[in-house]
Amino acid sequence: MMKKFYTVDEIKRFVNDEEMALLYFSTNDCGICTTLLPKLEIMLSNYAKISSGHISIDELPSASSEFSVFTVPTVLLFVEGKEVIREARFISMDILEEKIQKYYDIIFS
Repeated sequence: MMKKFYTVDEIKRFVNDEEMALLYFSTNDCGICTTLLPKLEIMLSNYAKISSGHISIDELPSASSEFSVFTVPTVLLFVEGKEVIREARFISMDILEEKIQKYYDIIFS
């Protein structure tokens, strides 16, 4: 299950404290966002060492500018506090998982 965030400081702390952190940005009225979220959670169940969080731009608009998220859905993956993957709008789960797998293998193998 993805952690919900309510402040930008919480998100920054999370990204810096976790070895691998995935952030999912969405809005409440985005149909694609609501269908992608469960797919993302199922995929992440295969990657136990990735910590994940969900940010609703509606509830925390300042996160949008802080992380340069200008369209939803957006997925960001951070490794040791550095952004390594950014996928937005039309997200292919297969391509996203392939990219995540590469970093996961490097970090945890």
